[in-house]
Amino acid sequence: MPTEVLFYHLERQPLETVLPTLIERVVERGWRTVIEVGDPERLAALNTLLWTYKPESFLPHGTKADGPPEQQPVYLTTEADNPNSATVRFLVEGAAPSTFSGYNRVVLLFDGRNPDALAAARKHWKEAKAVTDGAIKLTYWQQNQDGRWEQKA
Repeated sequence: MPTEVLFYHLERQPLETVLPTLIERVVERGWRTVIEVGDPERLAALNTLLWTYKPESFLPHGTKADGPPEQQPVYLTTEADNPNSATVRFLVEGAAPSTFSGYNRVVLLFDGRNPDALAAARKHWKEAKAVTDGAIKLTYWQQNQDGRWEQKA
């Protein structure tokens, strides 16, 4: 089964709105995930966000500071590791894929209003597209005027 590599082009909603919704879906399905963040400050901010984004709920997650990673269904890191045996990997805030293999899904979320993030996403798209052995199923998603996600490629 090929790894699904999904690119989410954020324009209408910020990462802080989109990421918790996507992580909720992963957790509901019983999948383990690792979220790789480009820098430690953003990791700390996203860690807080996942505890507080909804007053009536939270997403169970942890970081290196929270004890054994294998006990975390959602693990936040700034490294390319997979310490909780995740099957889904999210790459956000400048995190670059070191590999597309070893996961059922790799999800890259990028700010389409940031020229550097857009350029990096294009580079990663080309790298993923260059994998010709059938190991990757590549899709590109963008929000429409109503805020709904549409597959563009």
